[in-house]
Amino acid sequence: MSDPQQPKVLNVGGNNRQVPLPEHFNGWQHVLLDIDPRGEPDLLCDARELETQDAAQFEAIYCSHNLEHYHRHDGARVLAGFRHVLKPGGFAHITVPDLDAVMRQVVQRGLDVDDVLYTSPAGEILVRDVLYGWSVEIERTGNDFYAHKTGFSVKSLGRILAESGFDHVYMGTGNLEVQAYAFDTEPGAEYRALLGLG
Repeated sequence: MSDPQQPKVLNVGGNNRQVPLPEHFNGWQHVLLDIDPRGEPDLLCDARELETQDAAQFEAIYCSHNLEHYHRHDGARVLAGFRHVLKPGGFAHITVPDLDAVMRQVVQRGLDVDDVLYTSPAGEILVRDVLYGWSVEIERTGNDFYAHKTGFSVKSLGRILAESGFDHVYMGTGNLEVQAYAFDTEPGAEYRALLGLG
C-alpha cells in the first residue's frame, strides 16, 4: 500500500520499470504510463488522453524522449494533460533530442542520414533514428508509435511549453538533448534545491 504522504511522479512514455528515473525522484512513488502494454504500465493510456484522468494527482511528471512522438498540435494536447494531472505547484521534467545540436554534428562530421550518430546502451543510433524514430524498434515491432513526428530545439521547446501555460521554465542542453523543468507557478525553495535551480 502506498504512503499518501509520498510524492508521486507520473513517468509518461517510460516503456518499462527497468529504465531508471533521475536521482531526484528517489523515494517517490513511480507511476508508469505507456501506450505499449508490453512494459506492463500502471496506466495503459495514450498521453494525448491525459485529460480523461483525475485531476491534480501528481507532484511531478517525467517525460523522457516521448514528446517528439506526437505531431506538434498533439504535443500541445499532451502538455495540457500534464497540467491537468499535476498538483498545484508541481512540475514536468521533459527531455527531448536537441535537433540544433544534431544538425551541427551532422554538418561538422560530414554524416549521412544513415550514418551512426552515437552508440547507446541499446545499440547504434543513426542520424535518421533521431529525426524519424528508432528504425530498429519500428521494424521489429511494427508499431508506428515509435516514430518521431516532430522535433525540438531549446527555442521551440520553450515556445510550446509557454503556449501550454508553463510560465516558469528552466532549460539546459548536453549529450544531444534538451532538458526542461516546467512549472506553471514560481517554484518553491524545496523544488529549487531538489532540481538545482539556484
